[in-house]
Amino acid sequence: MDSIDRRGVVIGAAALAAACAVQGSAGEAAKGQETGVEKSPKTGGEVQQLPTLFVSHGAPNLVLSELPVKRFLASLGTRYRPRAVLCVSAHWLTKEATVDVSPKPKTIHDFYGFEDELYQMRYAAPGAIELATEIADTLATAGVAARKEERGLDHGAWVPLMLAYKDANVPVTQLSLQPGRNTEHHYKLGLALQALRKQGVLVIGSGGATHNLDEIGPGDTLPKWAAEFDTWLDERAHAGDAKALMEYRKVAPNAVRNHPSEDHYLPILVALGAAGEKAKAKTLHESAAYGSLSLRAFEFA
Repeated sequence: MDSIDRRGVVIGAAALAAACAVQGSAGEAAKGQETGVEKSPKTGGEVQQLPTLFVSHGAPNLVLSELPVKRFLASLGTRYRPRAVLCVSAHWLTKEATVDVSPKPKTIHDFYGFEDELYQMRYAAPGAIELATEIADTLATAGVAARKEERGLDHGAWVPLMLAYKDANVPVTQLSLQPGRNTEHHYKLGLALQALRKQGVLVIGSGGATHNLDEIGPGDTLPKWAAEFDTWLDERAHAGDAKALMEYRKVAPNAVRNHPSEDHYLPILVALGAAGEKAKAKTLHESAAYGSLSLRAFEFA
């Protein structure tokens, strides 16, 4: 069966593609959060205060599919016009917090067994070196050691961004997850970066609302064990219940079954924290694919 190794590489994907009839259910996207206009603390000019986002990026070949979530992700480019994007992807896992300082981030094809066309794709967005350096400095000030590295964009970043900003004209950097650290660490990681909203930076957590690749199959309806968790997640996110979301493995139904590893869940907490301590969610999209994967997306503000 398909699985994710400790580097976040999708492996055995041919079995997934062959086994499943991938059809997302009709999820209706809500309108985006109304955002205010503020003075940039860096330039003094007016910038739009943005919400933060969590998106479920699905399989790497989402970009070739006709799933409802593909159309939703494509709509983000008209909904949000940031000066830069910070993406926190489930597919960059490191011991220490690390930011990408690539001037021209390469497109990382961190998967195998998919369509040949995917490996020819390149997402040539410019890097955001100044922003990445600022993020590293901000985290250091908050007591989080942060490294800088020229790495590039994994598919958890370039697949949704290629759909949202197809012209690749928005500078982008990535921040890694630290799977050896707990959920509170990742929420506080977000809290340390909440000022980015006022600088026209769109923070995107990219993972999966549910993500058990050992229980995938055909169909676009979640089984009871996944639907119960998905509903719980939606309710707690709408309530802005950071405590419950951090303690999800103790209090959410079927939490471990839906997230055998935490890599696809942790981006939710970073995005929530980056929206501020009082942030609450709006559901932007809900659909399912591969039998057990919720492709839910949130806006936090």
